[in-house]
Amino acid sequence: MFSTVAQVARVNPFSAPHFQLGQENVTLRKNSTAQVQPVRRLAAAAVPEEEYSCAYGSGKFFALCGFGGIISCGTTHTAVVPLDLVKCRIQVDPQKYKSIFNGFSVTLKEDGVRGLAKGWAPTFIGYSMQGLCKFGFYEVFKILYSNMLGEENSYLWRTSLYLAASASAEFFADIALAPMEAAKVRIQTQPGYANTLRQAAPKMYAEEGIWAFYKGVAPLWMRQIPYTMMKFACFERTVEALYKYVVPKPRSECTKGEQLVVTFVAGYIAGVFCAIVSHPADSVVSVLNKEKGSTAVEVLKRLGPKGVWKGLTARIIMIGTLTALQWFIYDSVKVYFRLPRPPPPDMPESLKKKLGLTQ
Repeated sequence: MFSTVAQVARVNPFSAPHFQLGQENVTLRKNSTAQVQPVRRLAAAAVPEEEYSCAYGSGKFFALCGFGGIISCGTTHTAVVPLDLVKCRIQVDPQKYKSIFNGFSVTLKEDGVRGLAKGWAPTFIGYSMQGLCKFGFYEVFKILYSNMLGEENSYLWRTSLYLAASASAEFFADIALAPMEAAKVRIQTQPGYANTLRQAAPKMYAEEGIWAFYKGVAPLWMRQIPYTMMKFACFERTVEALYKYVVPKPRSECTKGEQLVVTFVAGYIAGVFCAIVSHPADSVVSVLNKEKGSTAVEVLKRLGPKGVWKGLTARIIMIGTLTALQWFIYDSVKVYFRLPRPPPPDMPESLKKKLGLTQ
């Protein structure tokens, strides 16, 4: 599809939207006899064009990004089920589960080691589906909105672009997550209700119908959309800042391993902010899915300003680690499948000329 590496770089949504490439190239040939330098350059970690497994923005590219989301979200959330279980129990019963260590201690005494794995099945299924939509649709919306904005505005408004693309992706991701999240919370926070997904799902349907699986979708949007907006926008801008101010050499000179380390660090920083922004809504979701007939507004009033912050320390540890691992795994999947991995955005040459930054 592309004939040169420069063309691949220009297709990066933060440099040159697809629909502008042909028109810009014709204009440059007409108005200038000087040799035009490429607007962007890909990092060294991005292998030569003929070695890419697919074109940037192709159907295969989006599908593999979605697959990377399944692996990154499904495996990481399942791995921290014990911590998530204790966090949920602190939120719904703070009198019994007073802290992280106390929560683990009480759970081990009552349920044994196997009790810490309660809810692993709905966690794995639910967050795998969420990861598919979250990462796959993020790439789709990022390109779509960038093409709508144009090259220069995509750079100037890149943070808003990240926020809009991630919010749009998470809207659909939460619809996919909601049923399994509801079952997970029931299993983890209602002793004796059910021990497995096979027990919980039919019981929930018999008691409340299909609404039992989706009554928490609005609080999920309240929790996950701000979380994901922070997760993607903070990550993208942190990566940009790390390469600009911290990493001692340009990204193009970094090995794939070094780039993945930067990915992990940026992911953890983003995760800390994600946990803080989304925690009040997470508390509401946990209580709401435990109780029958409650509404989000009622739960929020009952918890109060202090109650919504119960379990924050556990969530920061969990989400910080999760977010870092998710970005690391997701980027590793891109490397493994040889997907195009555009570097952080540079200011377009046309904008530099307008601002008088070039001769």
